[in-house]
Amino acid sequence: MKHLFPLAGGTLLLALAQPALADDAETANKSNNPLNPAPGLNFQDYYTPTLYGSDKHTNDFLLRGTLPVMPNSLVGVPQIFRLTMPLSTRPDPEGGYKTGLGDINLFDIFLLHTGAIEVGVGPLLTLPTASSDELGTGKWQGGLAAVVISPSPKRLLGGLLQWQQSFAGDDDRPDVGSVTFQPFGIFNLPHGWYVRSTGIWTFDIEHGNYYIPIGLGGGKVWKEGKTIMNLFIEPQWTVAHEGDNQPKFTVFGGLNLTFD
Repeated sequence: MKHLFPLAGGTLLLALAQPALADDAETANKSNNPLNPAPGLNFQDYYTPTLYGSDKHTNDFLLRGTLPVMPNSLVGVPQIFRLTMPLSTRPDPEGGYKTGLGDINLFDIFLLHTGAIEVGVGPLLTLPTASSDELGTGKWQGGLAAVVISPSPKRLLGGLLQWQQSFAGDDDRPDVGSVTFQPFGIFNLPHGWYVRSTGIWTFDIEHGNYYIPIGLGGGKVWKEGKTIMNLFIEPQWTVAHEGDNQPKFTVFGGLNLTFD
């Protein structure tokens, strides 16, 4: 009989721990899911110390905000507006580096389906706001974004696909067109920790250049009052590429705030 007490005690502790683990996973998914209809503010950085065909480096600090709009008389589904403002560093052809504002990107995702599979689709717009030629394209670009997410307590799987094409801007600058695909693999661990892989595959459809990075990193999610804090770092290695000045290796990190 005495051997049953440790077994019963262990079973009770496991049962008590399950809600906590579920709460941690739900909190992590809220922070990492791009289709979570909650306001957010992200501070993210892509540092690339090595490029193909160059001894230079690049850096992009992204200030990103998300704002949900609930269904209303005009639009019957939730919308998620996301604005990204980059502060970029690029090599200067005359020597050294240029740092300043890059091209601002805005998209509006309509959340069309929720449940075991979440689907969002909407237009995107990139504005030629760069403070110097090296930091942007000089072109207005429009296109579409689509997100598919499969959430569960154990993981968050899915992807973000974006296509954009230039339609106006500086006539002396070349036309631009791109397709990017960002696969999401988020695997939840106890106590708010998680493993992540979110490298963005980038394809230049005007010139045929591309690069495909694979990331492997981790992060930690916790709550400060009603705000979800999400601190992470993810090294990314390029496994296939075409063209010079494509990233060889990138360190992606940041702090995401979700206002629950």
